[in-house]
Amino acid sequence: MRMPRRTRTMALAIAVALGLAACGGNGGETSSGQVTIWMSLDETVVDGLTEEIMAKAEEAGIDVKVERVDSIDVLVKTRIQAGNPPDIALVPQPGVVASIVELGAAYPLDDVLDLGALEDSMVPGAIDAGMVDGQLYGLLTSMNVKSLLFYPKKAFEDAGYETPNSLDELTALADQIRGDGGTPWCLTMESGAATGWVATDWFEDLIMRVGSPEEYNQWVAGEIPFDSDVVREAAAYFEEVAFTEGNVQGGRRAIAATPFGDAARPMFNQAGPQCWLLKQGSFFVAPDFLPDRIFENADEELGVTGFPPAEVGGENPVMGGGDLAVLLSDNPDAQEAMRILAQADVGNTAATNSSFLSPHRVFDVSLYANDTVRNIAGVAYDATAFLFDGSDSMPAQVGAGTFWTEMTDWISGRKSLDDALTTIDNSWPAN
Repeated sequence: MRMPRRTRTMALAIAVALGLAACGGNGGETSSGQVTIWMSLDETVVDGLTEEIMAKAEEAGIDVKVERVDSIDVLVKTRIQAGNPPDIALVPQPGVVASIVELGAAYPLDDVLDLGALEDSMVPGAIDAGMVDGQLYGLLTSMNVKSLLFYPKKAFEDAGYETPNSLDELTALADQIRGDGGTPWCLTMESGAATGWVATDWFEDLIMRVGSPEEYNQWVAGEIPFDSDVVREAAAYFEEVAFTEGNVQGGRRAIAATPFGDAARPMFNQAGPQCWLLKQGSFFVAPDFLPDRIFENADEELGVTGFPPAEVGGENPVMGGGDLAVLLSDNPDAQEAMRILAQADVGNTAATNSSFLSPHRVFDVSLYANDTVRNIAGVAYDATAFLFDGSDSMPAQVGAGTFWTEMTDWISGRKSLDDALTTIDNSWPAN
């Protein structure tokens, strides 16, 4: 699941959309000549991107306006229906891109961008995230990384532990920590109505490893059911992590009852780590989730490595998310603005003082604020495939519905795995 940004109610979103109707693009016809780009990224990211975009736009001789909006998936569709969308919108999920295409409001990028150059520049699989019916409609412009393993760096090194290079090595590390009298896993997932999304991230990472990226994409598309060998193999590994006695702080029943945002704090207890390993996304490197002293000294205090592949040296996919730029106006200036967004250095300023991560492997990593961010980016840049968060791409009643609730019921001991998988499969829409 993609961590939600601050959003307004739908009623307010629609009101704002209608109120802004006079200042955006117009669905293909150039009126003022100004290209409007919408984003919903964090303000510091938007500020950094805007600085680079405006400089490049001036050089290219086009007039560009960048606006930050909340609830962008709602707003952009409202503006499309009103016949007055922005020229370009950066939307947060492949499913939103596909829905805009279904509305007939997006223009393909195949002839606007140099796809061959992008394939060479970007992380493997980044282009695929924005493909709809064999054409590129969404350009991954910023990314986040979810296949990460965090640990208390100083204590970890003092204990002589080593980061794992395979799932078996990860199991062995957990066994070693438990044998030393520690609790291996910081695993929590309570998130109000969204409780369960942490478990979906675990399953997604495991399925692309014990299976393959191809099987993962088939599963996300509903072509492989939940009640299948590859999903059950992933469930077996997760069960070993979550249900083994002494493996999780507070035990199995604490997982769904403890807020996900509290997961990392016990790693940095003044008396020593109360748990040692946390699987989470790059968004967790923030003061909302880490003690201040840890966040302020992340390079010295916070260890991070990639969630390991199934086998040493084997296929090493990474799960992530990001914002995809969609072209909503078919005019030369808007196309030129899209080409600006496709440039690897468009994030140069944003990288220095924000959470921005570039999906371009050729990006100058020295621009990132610290080694922690560089390490996180490196996990994606070294991956064999970048695969978008599966639950975000599934039908909403599954990805943000039964997948969450059934995993919660199974982990909490209220349902068997058999019943949970069957319920999820039965919730998948018929067409």
